[in-house]
Amino acid sequence: MLTPMNSQYLASRSLSCQTLLNCTMKFSTLVVAAAAIAAGVEGFSTAAPRAFGGVRQATPLKMAETATEVDKMAALATSANEARGLAMDSIAAAHSGHMGLPLGCAEIGAVLYGSQMQYNPKDTQWMNRDRFILSAGHGSMFLYSWLNLAGFDLSIEELKNFRQHHSQTPGHPEFPNSEHTTPGIECTTGPLGAGVSNAVGFAVSEKMAAAKYNTDDHTIFDHHIFALAGDGCFQEGVSSESACFAAQEKLDNLIILYDSNEVTLDKMAEYTQSEDIIKRYEAYGFETYEIDGHDLAVVEETIAAAKASNNGKPKFIKCNTIIGKGMEETEGTNAAHGEAGVPYVDKARASIGLPEEKWYVSEGTRDFFAGVQEKNGKIYDEWQSTYAAWKEANPDMAKELEDAVADNVMPAGEMIKAIPEMGGDAEATRVSGFKIIQEIAKLVPNYISGSADLHGSTRNYINDGGNFGAGFDKTYTGKNLYFGIREHSMGTILNGIAYHGIFKASGSTFLVFVDYLRPTIRVASLAELGRVSYILTHDSIGVGEDGPTHQPVETVSGLRVIPNLDVYRPADAEETVAAYVSSVTREDGPTALILSRQNLDQNTDMPAMERREGALKGAYVAKKETADLDLIIIATGSEVQHALAAAKDMPGARVVSMPCMELYERQSDDYKETVLPSTCTKRIAMEAGVSAPWYKYASKVVGVDRFGFSAPGDIVMKELGMSAENLASEIATMN
Repeated sequence: MLTPMNSQYLASRSLSCQTLLNCTMKFSTLVVAAAAIAAGVEGFSTAAPRAFGGVRQATPLKMAETATEVDKMAALATSANEARGLAMDSIAAAHSGHMGLPLGCAEIGAVLYGSQMQYNPKDTQWMNRDRFILSAGHGSMFLYSWLNLAGFDLSIEELKNFRQHHSQTPGHPEFPNSEHTTPGIECTTGPLGAGVSNAVGFAVSEKMAAAKYNTDDHTIFDHHIFALAGDGCFQEGVSSESACFAAQEKLDNLIILYDSNEVTLDKMAEYTQSEDIIKRYEAYGFETYEIDGHDLAVVEETIAAAKASNNGKPKFIKCNTIIGKGMEETEGTNAAHGEAGVPYVDKARASIGLPEEKWYVSEGTRDFFAGVQEKNGKIYDEWQSTYAAWKEANPDMAKELEDAVADNVMPAGEMIKAIPEMGGDAEATRVSGFKIIQEIAKLVPNYISGSADLHGSTRNYINDGGNFGAGFDKTYTGKNLYFGIREHSMGTILNGIAYHGIFKASGSTFLVFVDYLRPTIRVASLAELGRVSYILTHDSIGVGEDGPTHQPVETVSGLRVIPNLDVYRPADAEETVAAYVSSVTREDGPTALILSRQNLDQNTDMPAMERREGALKGAYVAKKETADLDLIIIATGSEVQHALAAAKDMPGARVVSMPCMELYERQSDDYKETVLPSTCTKRIAMEAGVSAPWYKYASKVVGVDRFGFSAPGDIVMKELGMSAENLASEIATMN
């Protein structure tokens, strides 16, 4: 059934009803002939506007409007070709890069940055800007070219240094971090399928912010999320998982642009895919369009229609394009994907009307984008006035929002004091986590959490937080997200929420399934996303009866090798407090919280606050020796209780709890020496997992270097050596 918007849109484009099967809008060159004639320009033409006879006489006002439209379309066409030139020149200079997408999607870029997106290059952190994600990150020169043309602080010199050391134009787009601070990059992309899935997280965050902060009198959030993706993105399964979530939760602020060029790297796309992707996305619940991606008028009107359609359906626009368009030697083939076109750059530049001058941008294009900035500047200024009025009317809400955007939270040392003591009863750290997350949600108002269909087991549901989404008992203000059985998608959506820059988000699953989302954790670590964390429960062979398929042994260590990821495996409830607090106060990277299924003893011989303070440093002395130090026992998680028990009758033994290796390594040398003095080399470590990482700290390790088996957890633990008795026996063999 067509919405009123769609009916009006089609009437304006002189389309027949037969072109709209199942709300799929298909446009061809013939269909939009009238618009092309009115504009007098095609997306790939450098010719002057053409005159046509035999048309109705127009009023002076109509003629002026048409002339203005022709001028705009001509400027967009010119900028598209100059963007092609910038990409070709930069890739040729680097002798490296992917030329196909920047050439094939130039008209899409022209419409987005020259007509349809609201942004302010002078304030790249404006919270109500439209977001653009280049999911096909290998085509990064597309993005860099348009950022330069659109007026962002990305100079031609930076384009000339494409893919060079210390440049602001790395091979794939990188979210601003300690390595690159390129303005206008919203998302680190490269792994195919990830960016278009991150876009779903952006859309979640925008919907949540609009529901939470907009009022009847003032609209603060009403922007759109655009993602440009290619065949590889849609072949990767994560994009399908995320599309299902987006449609289920009616994220109609999401607009996906599919660069459908019928080419993949090895072969033409038909070699490996044959499905009707339009029907697939219709089945998910998207509103779909199919257009000529080189027809500027159609691209513009279709994106405008997608933006105006607030019907609860995310949008999917299939843009039929020619990869490498303008370079006849490679266009339309898989050779266009990379830098194979470098030898033909000069010929291609001449064929699209560019002068010999490399990295050429005409004065007309600069003037045109100055006008775009002026137009967007008025939108920006109006928004600032609205925001000021909203802030005056809602000072408490404004303080909360500004703190969220600035990532202002209570310091960790204060936050651990604001959470009540947990008590002395034996308790699984996942259960402790449930109690703690309630406190975290109160102390950090922008904290949200979700689960891959495991809330009942992972215990990260925020009481009284409501559920996010559409339908049933869900609203867009809900703090609990139900991702379904989609761990990979959960990871990409969490990253998208973090990139968007308002909320802090965590997601949960069983630790053994973390490999489903491992690629997203790697990117979060690379992008230094401190706003995201992972709650991973059922942490060892202690899982028991479910057997080795559900008993992680290598998984914790597999996470520890990811640079810039803090991996916390707390030993008791008080250490779990520190772990959660660290995860929401860390600013430069994500945190994985590794929690137990089974009950653990509490180290009540040590005050709760000392355990919290020690755990915030990654490692601390959990039991100090009562005689001359002659042995250090290092343990983590559920094995700390065994270390404490084994050391009970060893006066010269010190027990060190090390819940987070990474955080410990960031402490001063002086502090590390107080915990693990270099004078004591007789050290043994214990963890219910593979032993390799612990040899950095100990000469002997009691670990689990095999898969487990199905039996009650306590039996599996005992049989595989995770007991105080076995630890004591191993210590007895040491010299």
